[in-house]
Amino acid sequence: MFLNKNILIITLAIYSASLFGQKDSTDITVKDLTIKGDINIAQGVYDPLSPSKAAFYSAIFPGMGQVYNKKYWKAPIVWAALAVPTYYYQINNSDYKRYRTAYKLRKNGLQDEFTSDAGISSVSIQTLETAQKQLRENRDMSLLSGVIIYILQIVEASVNAHLLQFNTDDNISFKPALIMNPIRYEAPSVGLVIKYNF
Repeated sequence: MFLNKNILIITLAIYSASLFGQKDSTDITVKDLTIKGDINIAQGVYDPLSPSKAAFYSAIFPGMGQVYNKKYWKAPIVWAALAVPTYYYQINNSDYKRYRTAYKLRKNGLQDEFTSDAGISSVSIQTLETAQKQLRENRDMSLLSGVIIYILQIVEASVNAHLLQFNTDDNISFKPALIMNPIRYEAPSVGLVIKYNF
């Protein structure tokens, strides 16, 4: 027992001597240092408010977030994508109102636009009901698709603003290379070498 304690104490003493014997190489003091000229500190590309600004601009006016991100070619695509459901919403809504008015007039025994002066109707009342139902569904789908496109263009502007902040310098590259093993020429083995430069 006494021998084990002595061995432990001697071992700790040897290791502690080597631990405290090292000198810190980062402890450097600089005295009387003068710098001639200007020091340029490069600012980073990262702007944490850029994605929220792009999303806010897109929410106010569709396509404005894409213009804020300097992706000018995307703005006409956003406007066209929002114009199509708006156009179909207006057409379906006006036709729905026409058929709805004709249905109400027909139910009250009055003449509607589908009834001639002789009292002959070109559209039955069941057709008016079916047309109203179909036009209402088309109108609602146009509205839903317009809202989805509106939300997607906000998300696209925000994500694009995030992705624009990544460093895509040519010095940061991934260059795989396949090298054949010259020693085992008869039974070739293929390896992968990855080189990266900063």
